Amino acid sequence: MQVKIKICGITRFEDARAAINMGADALGFVFDERSPRYIVPKMARRIIQKLPPFITKVGVFCNPTLTDIIEAVQTAGVNTIQLNGDESLDIISKINIPVIKAFTIGPDFDEAILEKYSVSAVLLDTWNKANQEFSWGIAKKTVRKKKNVILAGKLGVMNIREALDAVAPYGVDICESVEVMPGVKNPQKMGTVIKIIKEWN
Repeated sequence: MQVKIKICGITRFEDARAAINMGADALGFVFDERSPRYIVPKMARRIIQKLPPFITKVGVFCNPTLTDIIEAVQTAGVNTIQLNGDESLDIISKINIPVIKAFTIGPDFDEAILEKYSVSAVLLDTWNKANQEFSWGIAKKTVRKKKNVILAGKLGVMNIREALDAVAPYGVDICESVEVMPGVKNPQKMGTVIKIIKEWN
């Protein structure tokens, strides 16, 4: 099965179009106002309305209310939700479209927490300045136990092939490594990373 590719932090249609044309499967729109990649749902909708069918549009949140999620889904037209915070099981159970739950991996990460969440996919942020390889090891063990594991954590040209070899995830999340500045993508960098992933497949 081919590794799925999500380009996150989309704020411009030209970046969305380039990512899709290069082979991205999903686009992430950040609805957390604290993020430098924040986009208001109305602006996201202007981009999403121009996208071709069969592309996954992911609304990314951090500790939102259920109202925040519902309003963004209705306004922007995203068809998947990604939760990056400490969201409760109760709020997740009330979301009626696919949910990706993100977890930060580190030396103290307890894999048992993943069993509490009934979601469509889990995203593992493996970035660990002290020991990146250790984080990949945890991610690899998780992939053996769970389906639909998405790997994230400053993945780019320099480490994407090594990460794929180590973990072989369902999908990868690419963001800051292909940017000129937060929310503005570099087409050449996007193309290079996507090409590496496609060739690895």
